[in-house]
Amino acid sequence: MADAALTLDNITCTFASNEGAGNRYVAVSQATIHVAPGEFVSVVGPTGCGKSTLLNVGAGLLAPTSGQVRVFGTPLQGVNHRAGYMFQGEALMPWRSALSNVTAGLQFAGVAADQAEQRGREWMRRVGLGGFENRYPHQMSGGMRKRAMLAQTLIRDPDIILMDEPFSALDVQTRQLMENEVLDIWMASRKAVLFITHDLDEAIAMSDRVVVLSAGPGTHPIGEFEIDLPRPRDVAEVRTNSRFVELHKAIWDVLREEVLKGYAQQKRA
Repeated sequence: MADAALTLDNITCTFASNEGAGNRYVAVSQATIHVAPGEFVSVVGPTGCGKSTLLNVGAGLLAPTSGQVRVFGTPLQGVNHRAGYMFQGEALMPWRSALSNVTAGLQFAGVAADQAEQRGREWMRRVGLGGFENRYPHQMSGGMRKRAMLAQTLIRDPDIILMDEPFSALDVQTRQLMENEVLDIWMASRKAVLFITHDLDEAIAMSDRVVVLSAGPGTHPIGEFEIDLPRPRDVAEVRTNSRFVELHKAIWDVLREEVLKGYAQQKRA
């Protein structure tokens, strides 16, 4: 799409294989995904199929073997500075306080210390961490650390938000709170979001569109579904909507076989 915020166009990624000299592993093959400005797109697929590889390509952290990444129509060269990336694992520096972690990106960008602190405190309030600015990561719960990471990602006001299974390690209750938190913030700003998840319920509850990837090697989109559920949404309540159930069945019918393929491949490995 010419007007897309982020376009992954015919992306192929190959890596050296440990099965012998000269062998290559094709992780992603001719995959095309686009995210329009203001659109929330989730990508689902079997474990290990290459979802995070595509996200790293969109972030400019990994150069594709072939294909092109475009950011608002301009070919990406190097790191995607218009994107904020919320990682799956812990991304907080243990020697920094919560506030210092949240403002780290602003400091690295040369923002004045007083301005960075003011914006950091504002974002900590927005994610429900007001009053916890001086806590260190080891003094925070898993949900609190995820909130700090969310503020850390959004404080620079990125035009594109990349999220790699950010809530997978949380308990169900905390996860749903965080999902609703993200939706509230997204509804207020309507930035382009590319969200990686293995949880189909989460993908449907949060997204405008869900892209289904095949099992690897050579993963590529095999299905795309518009999520026509009304907004705003509560991620727990929307699961009881009859349309949610219909969409879940339609997407699972496509995804199920790929999950079984991926499981069989892991058993052989």
